[in-house]
Amino acid sequence: MNPSALRFVAGNGLLDRRDFLKSGYSLTLATAVGLSAAGRILAETEPAMPAWMTSLGTADTGYGNPSPHEGQVRRQPRPSTPQTAGFSIWHSPLQHQRGIITPSGLHFAVHHNGIPTIEPERHRLLIHGLVERPLQFDLQRLMRYPMISRIQFLECAGNTAANALSPTALDGDCQTLFGQVSGSEWTGVPLSHLLREAGVKPGARWVICEGADGGSHSRSLPLAKLMDDAIIAFYQNGERLRPSQGYPLRLFVPGWEGNVSVKWLHRMEVSDSPAFSKDESGLYTRILSDGDILAFGFPMEVKSVITHPSGQQLLPELKGFYEISGLAWSGQGRIAKVEVSADNGRSWAPAQLHRPVLDKSLTRFSIPWQWTGTATTLLSRASDEHGNIQPTRSQWRSRYAAHSFNHYNAIQAWRVRSDGAVENTYV
Repeated sequence: MNPSALRFVAGNGLLDRRDFLKSGYSLTLATAVGLSAAGRILAETEPAMPAWMTSLGTADTGYGNPSPHEGQVRRQPRPSTPQTAGFSIWHSPLQHQRGIITPSGLHFAVHHNGIPTIEPERHRLLIHGLVERPLQFDLQRLMRYPMISRIQFLECAGNTAANALSPTALDGDCQTLFGQVSGSEWTGVPLSHLLREAGVKPGARWVICEGADGGSHSRSLPLAKLMDDAIIAFYQNGERLRPSQGYPLRLFVPGWEGNVSVKWLHRMEVSDSPAFSKDESGLYTRILSDGDILAFGFPMEVKSVITHPSGQQLLPELKGFYEISGLAWSGQGRIAKVEVSADNGRSWAPAQLHRPVLDKSLTRFSIPWQWTGTATTLLSRASDEHGNIQPTRSQWRSRYAAHSFNHYNAIQAWRVRSDGAVENTYV
């Protein structure tokens, strides 16, 4: 197959995926994964039998573990900043993942007051305040209610804060810069069932939700949202929640900043007004460029990132075919489109959205790319079903004060150098 016969859909080598798959697929695939001609010849010869094919393997374990050869795929702890002193923050390794589900052990985590060790048989959930019937549930009673499952993302409001705050692009990989977002299948009881059973009184507008951690972390949430699609989650990816994700139960509020999905939930007070708790009055407010304060800005905005090639990766061949792939998400709904540029934003092409494309969920996108070996910049720009589009960094910065960093969703740029090294950059 002649690579020059492929149809380009944007500048600097972005290719039409259907043409790419139809035309000489086996040869282009070999080129795409970086095999040389010698590598292809060797693959046709009879290989020597490896040691693991000459003896019995090892025994399995009661709870499966990853291969020891994948030991580098781990969560990454982040150092505290003045705004997060005392927090424990762990980033998910997005650049090592495919699909849209983050394994439970790699899901990002932010702990304000450490992880409490809760005895599940003693844990209780109280619903009180402006209700006809204050109710208290133990786990046995709660888990008798009908449950639902949804595949949805969770993102910290401070995800990508380094790009928001630093005047120069920091040298970081995708995990360092974007690792406070993950996707899971969450299973639990719709909160609306419990609130209706308690009998919400007229005039109720808010619910103050409190965790059973050492600092009694709490957030005030609009009653309407909790009645719409919030759940009391017991399971993540088919197994019981892990302690760092709120065992034995947590609140899960789809599409909204992660801090409101209160872990280790034990109390919900129905009210006519918010509580203005510590975090919602300080760390999770946003300051606009004119000095106004944007409080209770809950939904996470439309966002995307190319996960490969991405920061601190190295392209193995200095030119040839590669797949550009990444993740897109929106707290407002489904992703409608992702566009990719391989020429610093001068031209754009639509990427393929991999199914399933779900509501408030991570969406995988990809597009084939024929790299010529010259330095360039890769960008991705997502749009959701409501017409929301990712802004440029300058557009985002013009809206917020210099020290604001929450809900940063500007277009991410990766600089590909002529030696194949990839680095974070601003455009």
